[in-house]
Amino acid sequence: MLPFSRLSPGFILLASYQVRASSSVLGSTYIAPGAFPTSLYGSYWNNPTATSAQPQPVITDPVTNEIFPYELTDQATFPQNDTVDPHPLPMQATPSQLLEQALAQIQAITSNPIFGDDTCTKCQASLAIGKMLVLASPEQGPLLAEAVCEYFNYSTTCYNEYSVLALGSTFSQVIALADVGGYDGQNLCSHFDLCPVPPTVPLNMTGWFATPKPNPLPPPIQPSGERLKVFHISDIHLDPRYAIGYEANCSAYMCCRENVFNAATPDQIVLPAARYGSYYCDTPLDLMAAAMGAIGPLTGTEQGGFNFSIFTGDLTAHDPDNQYSRAYVEYEEVVAYDFLRKYVGPAPVYASLGNHDTYMQFQMIPYTSGGPLGMQFNWLYEHVSSMWEYEGWLPEATVAYASTHYAAYAVTRPDGLKIISIDTNLWYNDNYYSYINSTEPDSFGILRFLTDELQASEDAGQRVWIIGHVLSGWDGTQAQVNPTNLFYQIVDRFSPHVISNIFFGHTHEDELSIFYANNGTVMNAETALAASWVMPSLTPLTNLNSGFRVYEIDSATFDILDVYTYVSNVNEFPALDGQTEVGPTYYLEYSTRDAYGGNITWGVNDPLNATWWHLVTEQMLLDPTLVETFNTYQSKSSVAGLNCTGECIPAKTCYMRSGSASLAYQNCPAGYSSTQ
Repeated sequence: MLPFSRLSPGFILLASYQVRASSSVLGSTYIAPGAFPTSLYGSYWNNPTATSAQPQPVITDPVTNEIFPYELTDQATFPQNDTVDPHPLPMQATPSQLLEQALAQIQAITSNPIFGDDTCTKCQASLAIGKMLVLASPEQGPLLAEAVCEYFNYSTTCYNEYSVLALGSTFSQVIALADVGGYDGQNLCSHFDLCPVPPTVPLNMTGWFATPKPNPLPPPIQPSGERLKVFHISDIHLDPRYAIGYEANCSAYMCCRENVFNAATPDQIVLPAARYGSYYCDTPLDLMAAAMGAIGPLTGTEQGGFNFSIFTGDLTAHDPDNQYSRAYVEYEEVVAYDFLRKYVGPAPVYASLGNHDTYMQFQMIPYTSGGPLGMQFNWLYEHVSSMWEYEGWLPEATVAYASTHYAAYAVTRPDGLKIISIDTNLWYNDNYYSYINSTEPDSFGILRFLTDELQASEDAGQRVWIIGHVLSGWDGTQAQVNPTNLFYQIVDRFSPHVISNIFFGHTHEDELSIFYANNGTVMNAETALAASWVMPSLTPLTNLNSGFRVYEIDSATFDILDVYTYVSNVNEFPALDGQTEVGPTYYLEYSTRDAYGGNITWGVNDPLNATWWHLVTEQMLLDPTLVETFNTYQSKSSVAGLNCTGECIPAKTCYMRSGSASLAYQNCPAGYSSTQ
């Protein structure tokens, strides 16, 4: 029976009419007594005849023979939130049951038709499931990563890639600390092409700079007319596990190893690994020695050496994660740095860390994560900075700072130039820790350090070179938008009067990006402020020739006056097998000034600065053959390099004008960044 209060007025009127119509014998009305019929109950908690409160009879439960207490129905004190008979909660799940349920929920989310093709929502919802699992049972995180890999058939080697001994522990830390339901989650999912790249967060620059940019700028330092020689090498990727004669055209990384094969002919070697290297392989020791031996004779530095050298990171080979270890990284540091000291010394080599120069590779966590998590890479910073001191490249005080600050440092040379080295894993897309608190553009504090050092140099009237590994711009696919956006503003603030040049590596290709005033709102020769040189690699991987570079710079301004890039043709290496009379031939590939400056009015001793490079991009838009030349040199003149035609022409110039990932995503078409 429905409560009376829920019956509609129409229903009540109809019922009343029917009663009156049928009550001719029983009477038409009844008036109830005003007093409560006290005889209904034997006793009451209150006065049942009172009209100010309803009667409260004493009720006995006939089953238990217990009297219900007055408090149960007392209007003023009746109990709430019963604790006597609460409904039970589910049984606590075991860790393995939590894992089973987490995987089941992820499967349900990704197959639920309500989400349709919305891979972004599916990804973030799945991350939220993973986060709860990891917070409740951390050891289940790697097992979930492995199970998800297997369920979605991401790989045939899920254990090797996602177990607790590989990326599983890293992913567990990241989803535990990240805001996976918000910006961090979208950002991380975009890395797997499941979400769009989230928008660049507007910067709050209030108080970031100690002083505004001088206006007018201080008078520029006058050139000395004396030229210095500086050696630059990057992406060595030395492979001590290189196996001569084994498959060099394998179906899965790394080739030129004993345990790899070509899936088309698994029982037969298709392309034997040449002694000096192959297009799908990293640098064997023979190639490293050949390249180092070529430097002095080609550059005229056999007797006096270089004034100094820079190395922009990546010592180790492209091994799978499960083949990396701390000992392997330290071994590579010792061998590669020893080569550099012997062949390009005695002057210092100023080095930076590459994304492969750590274990796990690519990874770097903010100290602010706290406890063992925040300190898990301390061994790396301590060892590599100690190596720099051992080689005689950095003083003790600088090493002490680097060992506790992500191997970042600033050192002033005797000639007055300051070198600032930063660990650019802070913005590297494959550093999963960079997705934690990713709305914050400087969660590592490295850009604060960079800004303070640049301010000190401005105050001292000093020139600066910045070196790092992962480039901040070009096509934008290698770096996070928020930290590179802040980096761009820092470069704008201190260029061109403090920052002379910026140097990166990482892509293995010969590239360059220009920084403009006011975040590139106007891009012309007048607003061009600084250039970042992206150094081509020593390793041939992938489909590239092997190379290194020499800069001629003015000894007072430290501006670059010319650049000479040297390469060796990897396609010729197989012919060198089976004999010891001759090794690879390195040769001068091109002079930057000669290659691009033919139609630019520019003095012979004027620097190849951002203004000059902007004029080069203008010429490229007028003459597409200049872009084709750039594209050829981008691969170090590799016969395996891809051509650049059609939309690729303006795309390359757009990349050259993009000093941050944010600008690249905003302005440039995707898909034309590489010759590989």
